[in-house]
Amino acid sequence: MDTHTDPTQQQVELALTGMTCASCANRIERKLNKLDGVTATVNYATEKAKVSYAEGVTADALVAAVEAAGYGAALPKPPASEGGAEGAGGDDADPIAPLRNRLLISAVLSVPVIAMAMVPALQFDNWQWLSLTLAAPVVVWGAWPFHKAAWTNLRHGTSTMDTLISLGTLAALGWSLYALFWGTAGTTGMKHPFELTIERSDGSGNIYLEAAAGVTTFILAGRYFEQRSKRRAGAALKALLELGAKEVAVLGPDGVTETRIPVADLEVDDLFVVRPGEKIATDGVVERGTSAVDASMLTGESVPVEVGAGDAVVGATVNAGGRLVVRATRVGGDTQLAQMARLVEDAQNGKAQVQRLADRISGIFVPIVIVLATGTLGFWLGTGNGLAAAFTAAVAVLIIACPCALGLATPTALMVGTGRGAQLGILIKGPEVLESTRAVDTVVLDKTGTVTTGRMTLRDVIAGEGESADDVLRYAGALEDASEHPIARAIADAAREAGPLPAVEDFANVEGLGVQGVLVEGDVSHAVLVGRPRLLEEWSQHLSPALTEALEEAQRTGGTAVAVGWDGQARGVVVVADAIKPTSATAIAQLRELGLRPVLLTGDNAVVARTVAAEVGIAEDDVIADVLPADKVDVVKRLQGEGKVVAMVGDGVNDAAALAQADLGLAMGTGTDVAIEASDLTLVRGDLQVAVDAIRLSRRTLATIKGNLFWAFAYNVAALPLAAAGLLNPMLAGAAMAFSSVFVVSNSLRLRRFRATAG
Repeated sequence: MDTHTDPTQQQVELALTGMTCASCANRIERKLNKLDGVTATVNYATEKAKVSYAEGVTADALVAAVEAAGYGAALPKPPASEGGAEGAGGDDADPIAPLRNRLLISAVLSVPVIAMAMVPALQFDNWQWLSLTLAAPVVVWGAWPFHKAAWTNLRHGTSTMDTLISLGTLAALGWSLYALFWGTAGTTGMKHPFELTIERSDGSGNIYLEAAAGVTTFILAGRYFEQRSKRRAGAALKALLELGAKEVAVLGPDGVTETRIPVADLEVDDLFVVRPGEKIATDGVVERGTSAVDASMLTGESVPVEVGAGDAVVGATVNAGGRLVVRATRVGGDTQLAQMARLVEDAQNGKAQVQRLADRISGIFVPIVIVLATGTLGFWLGTGNGLAAAFTAAVAVLIIACPCALGLATPTALMVGTGRGAQLGILIKGPEVLESTRAVDTVVLDKTGTVTTGRMTLRDVIAGEGESADDVLRYAGALEDASEHPIARAIADAAREAGPLPAVEDFANVEGLGVQGVLVEGDVSHAVLVGRPRLLEEWSQHLSPALTEALEEAQRTGGTAVAVGWDGQARGVVVVADAIKPTSATAIAQLRELGLRPVLLTGDNAVVARTVAAEVGIAEDDVIADVLPADKVDVVKRLQGEGKVVAMVGDGVNDAAALAQADLGLAMGTGTDVAIEASDLTLVRGDLQVAVDAIRLSRRTLATIKGNLFWAFAYNVAALPLAAAGLLNPMLAGAAMAFSSVFVVSNSLRLRRFRATAG
């Protein structure tokens, strides 16, 4: 397909409603793409469709096509309404509140129904009529989303988990109504005795209200937790857009007067002011001033970037130094931040096509059950056993196929697995994120903030001949303590930990070179210089050959070195660097033990990247350096194109799109909100060893879910022949259902014994 945008095509984003699984998204996508001149991509996670359409197609026609498929669609609101009170009120509404209310009411009504059916001692006179009163609203109103989805599936000749739920619950309710009103189940004093016998009956004394109400409530619970986690998928985009500045100080025509305006009103070529500590409002070029800009959250670079007149700066990065006057070059949707938001959304679009395992199984199982029920009815009628016996056996097949344990299979394993994960500092967002963990074979590791701490710390102090390393650090730290530069903060913090610092007088920042000042200790004072070697050379303080070699070696191995001199002589070199986390090397070795190939990916230069890789045990061939945010996505795509199943571990805004693109995204909890929202798993402690445990726990949880699904269906398969033969005793069926459910729950509870490797 041609990936270039056709200028004659129009774009629209439709808000979708009514989808219950990924197959719904596929169905809408196919329906839209059948229209001439239309290209559509449907994102199940964000419940939106991005549509390109030719001139002959109207937006209303797109909405009509979606509605014809059995779903709802709405055009985007006009921009004028977005900031209004009405729009704001809509944003504050909780879209999953109706589902939560449906679940809570169904649960309250279902508990007594299940208790009375399973405990004969609670079966007082006419208990069955109370059960009907409580269960009917659950099956009709509580399960309405499943009935509606089943009808939509029927119209399109397909079946999913919803079809199975709707068929089973309605069959159970329908037969219970027959037994109560026309059979013997409605008589006063009727009991469901606890006897596990296999005998043929006409079923007129059996009710299955507990199965109908219980299954509905269990499945609603699973659906609610899925919807709650799915809702977070769009939060990455919201968090990205919230990173930018909200207001900006724009210079007037006189070049002096400042007026604060919303960033949305900023135009290309406007001049605006950025003070120390403020975010840069939009992409632009520095017109006046010099400073250090902390761009780590966008670029991944751990070292601040020095900027001056003529240098480009990016919106949402932080001015860490002096006052800047910037000319806007890109605003609104053209900025790098907006482009990154699109990268994240596009990556999520591609990932939303994964279909849930239960739906795939149901797609096969449901038609088999329907064929078997129809065949059972025909066989009994054909052998002259009468309509009542034939209908009893056929409905029994549908009832026994009702997925009670199936409804527990995924939610219970996920609940226990996620609960254990939370105890270990691992947050799993939903069942769909577990599907790819078993197949993951490559782990892409962002360097800054993931393998390393992401903060500049003191690495080394080299003193000149006859000098004290303590004095070099103390003097440098005292002077740098007056600076806000991140490198200066690292030196000052280390010096302060070693002891009290001397007082500083006449402090001055030398633009682009370093700092100078006078240190006073009692009656003794020293004129001190700290910064680039060129600063010292301007005062005829040349580094000795040994110090020059030490400075060059520090730079070769990825450190940032500053020269220190006082009283007319160069005295030493202080080296700072982004420190490697203590557990990184062990974690990478453990990833290899899991059969995974670690790849280091960074925006830093190749020298720094190779140095870090060598220290933690990553092969030089698996180091990818000097990459921009968009390139990180391309690296993940390239690995996936080579047949790799990729997990990505990162912590910054610049990692968000790659985290969303990867088959499994793991975000460090110490990182940005954007990275966390774009990921599938969040590692609360920010320890790379927790990533190892996250993959192990995800694999174990997925294996448990698959085991649960197998036994849930095995129960159905084993019991179906009894139902078809007309031998379905209600207590035998109830006991089998209960055993199946207890097995699924106990199997899931084994996840509580999962042990972490991380300290």
